[in-house]
Amino acid sequence: MTILMILLALLGGATLSVQAAINGRLGGQVGVLKCAFLTFSVGALVTALLILYFEPKQAVTLLDVPKWQLLGAMLGVPYIVIMVIAVQRIGAGVATVAVIFGQLAMSMLIDNFGWLNNASIAFSPTRFAAVVCLAIALYFIYTSQKSASS
Repeated sequence: MTILMILLALLGGATLSVQAAINGRLGGQVGVLKCAFLTFSVGALVTALLILYFEPKQAVTLLDVPKWQLLGAMLGVPYIVIMVIAVQRIGAGVATVAVIFGQLAMSMLIDNFGWLNNASIAFSPTRFAAVVCLAIALYFIYTSQKSASS
């Protein structure tokens, strides 16, 4: 089951890269905020249909959860807007690796300190090495892109 979840996460990451590349082009033609609006509108419609047909009944509703948990929905907006702008200027590769670096760094802080009611997973030398490796990858991807366009 763990391997399946990792494969699904990899697939999710791949679709985010495709989305970023497509949205970068669309945002350049129709505007960043219109592109973000389309992304969330279509996403809301598809999700509503999935809820209607596939979501099992839950004991707790959105109105019952702690209100801070609803903030997660708003955090997708800056991501989409930033990626639409960034992909146009630095390309899908650099923008995506930069996002992954930010995700990795923040998720390790969340794990280490148990923020947002998550289980605490201690920061370790191997986790630090992973962050460093990704930072190096970001540097090499950025500089190789910069030198290729010169």
